[in-house]
Amino acid sequence: MKTIKFHKTECGVDFLLNVLSFEEIGEDYFTDETFNTDFFEIMFFKSGSGSIILNQQKIPIKKNTLVFISPFQKRKWNLDKNDLDCTMLAFQEDFLNDFFADKLFTFKLLYFYQLEFPLIMEIDNNQFEKYCEQLNEIKLELLATRADSVHIIRSLLYYLLQKINRQYADKNNLSIENSANNYAFDFKRLLEIHIKEKQRINDYTDILQISRITLNKAVKEKFNVTATELLKQRLLFEIKNLLIHSNKSIQGIAYELNFSEPNHLMRFFKQQTQKTTTEFLSNYQNGIIS
Repeated sequence: MKTIKFHKTECGVDFLLNVLSFEEIGEDYFTDETFNTDFFEIMFFKSGSGSIILNQQKIPIKKNTLVFISPFQKRKWNLDKNDLDCTMLAFQEDFLNDFFADKLFTFKLLYFYQLEFPLIMEIDNNQFEKYCEQLNEIKLELLATRADSVHIIRSLLYYLLQKINRQYADKNNLSIENSANNYAFDFKRLLEIHIKEKQRINDYTDILQISRITLNKAVKEKFNVTATELLKQRLLFEIKNLLIHSNKSIQGIAYELNFSEPNHLMRFFKQQTQKTTTEFLSNYQNGIIS
């Protein structure tokens, strides 16, 4: 599978960020072949029709929509390229880590690494234009870098990402209130790192050195699901990912994900989806995505 890697902007300073118009992105990006990238993307569709398969979900593309894509997230486009006008905000996590002291910043942006709620947000024309104006300001700083550009880009980006986060939270009834700890976001980060070998809540409470009750309260407050539900969502996503994009057998997938035997994996999958792994894969291959 093809992985598109981030290329630094040619603006006199090594920024791990770029703002690209449809012409700069190129039609080849919107391929109907499955691929991924090694950077975060927010796609701003001023106009468009068609869909994207992302997180094993078929998501419609419409006018004034934002699509949120995390690094190495597999996607497949099906768009009418004659009716397409969009802008991409692309950046690597290291860019944010260099700019912001909070190493959990990307995990606090509710639209990234999201399994429960949509990876797309439709907004009104007025708000969309405001976001585009901010993207244009960032682009101008990238094209004509000055001594203080890094500070201006930092402030514009922070404002933009947080405004989108607030709007996303409001649309999906999620909390953005500050809490006394970062346990929920730490848990989400750890799931991305350890899901293949750690599938018990106690594995994560041991790492975080907190009780199960404390973790569950923090996750429920931030994501409206229990810690166990979030773990199961992430594990199910990993199984589906391997079923679709690898040539591994059920036995091989069970071994990779540390199930003691394939039957345990198949039982877990059926409980979560009401489908067998064979039914799911057959449906997916026939364009039935749910």
